[in-house]
Amino acid sequence: MKKKLSRVLIAGTNSGCGKTTMVCALLQALVNRGEAVASFKCGPDYIDPMFHSSIIGARSRNLDLFMLGGDTARYLLLRNGENCRVSVVEGVMGFYDGVGMTTEASSYALAKATETPVILVVNASGAAHSVLATISGYAGLYPDSGVAGVILNGCSGMLYPRLKELILAHFHGAIRPLGYMPKMPDCALESRHLGLVTAAEVTDLRGKLRRMAEQAEKSLDIPGILALADEAVPLEYEPPRLPGKGERVRVAVARDAAFCFYYEDSLRLLEELGAELVPFSPLADRDLPENIQGLYLGGGYPELYAKPLSENSSMLRDIRAYLEAGRPCVAECGGFLYLHEELEGYAQVGYLKGRAVNRGKLVRFGYTTMTAKEDNLLCRKGETLRAHEFHYYDVDDPGSAFVAEKSSGAKWDCGVCSGTLYAGFPHFHMYSHPQMAANFLEACRKELI
Repeated sequence: MKKKLSRVLIAGTNSGCGKTTMVCALLQALVNRGEAVASFKCGPDYIDPMFHSSIIGARSRNLDLFMLGGDTARYLLLRNGENCRVSVVEGVMGFYDGVGMTTEASSYALAKATETPVILVVNASGAAHSVLATISGYAGLYPDSGVAGVILNGCSGMLYPRLKELILAHFHGAIRPLGYMPKMPDCALESRHLGLVTAAEVTDLRGKLRRMAEQAEKSLDIPGILALADEAVPLEYEPPRLPGKGERVRVAVARDAAFCFYYEDSLRLLEELGAELVPFSPLADRDLPENIQGLYLGGGYPELYAKPLSENSSMLRDIRAYLEAGRPCVAECGGFLYLHEELEGYAQVGYLKGRAVNRGKLVRFGYTTMTAKEDNLLCRKGETLRAHEFHYYDVDDPGSAFVAEKSSGAKWDCGVCSGTLYAGFPHFHMYSHPQMAANFLEACRKELI
């Protein structure tokens, strides 16, 4: 199948060059113009899409080639961008940075897989003629780079016209200068150990977005960006084959400041396969929702809310009783920490023995291929799932239901599992293996009997 989709990928020379700020400024400016916009994040990051979503008023999606593969990524890009004026994809890390020292699952790889025109964000602070070397290096490293435009970050309004002429003359129109953004320290987005703080926590986010969009209208070539996006070739894809939809079940999904890391397409897949998702807050609600057949505890920042989570004793008791009854539950990373006896010195659910401690560094970080050592809630023995780990905390026993292996050859055991439980540090995108979502819901349907 083939369909037209206006799209552009905003890539960076490196982490910290201003990609997220640039994308947020552009998205807000487009929304202010009344344009319908879809937004995406390359890779496994949960936080940047929260900023996108706060702007466009709809859930931003992840496009992760390692977990999804090219065809599913193209399908999700088209499906979520359909009926929008433009789809804006934010890159990850530096343009060519992927798995290990390769370009696998990089922004470059995604741009190639989706044939999306690339706009490179270059930090021009303290530079002049040298920006040509930076642009030339990134655009010319591989002949199929797809770099077709450039935005200069940290550039002054006085210097930009001269740099624009320089870029036009040097690249003869093959790479278009599409504007600049000056330094805006009052619009900086704060960071913490998992990256940016979440959108809900940013002080005066609406004010920052307004100021960034006002600047974008002045200094970005928004018509030129849209024109480049409109030049994208029709997107060719095949829809993934999904398991059949079964009887409706109610699945409680933890969604609050402590538990906010979910892939929106994973949640949509659960709904397509028959789940009614019932949001609840382990922080604020006293008990689990009534009449549920499944429980999904996603990742997030439970370590920042360990004390209030601990103080909600009725919720802790309810979740522990639910699990002790052998009822279906998926608990990823932050949800996994929450199920232990102790986090940051505060009592938690206590279904899993041991405590969670901050190691002060990333633990078992990166993409992994997980092979099941036993039948479990998500898959059968010997089946493989693709996943990603990103956490500073560790527990006494991370589990042994799976063997996780990185492309470097490093291996470790992970996952506390049974026929009704998956609990572990790895995060999954359910579109990477739709049968895992079907298996989870099938276990939930046994609750209806």
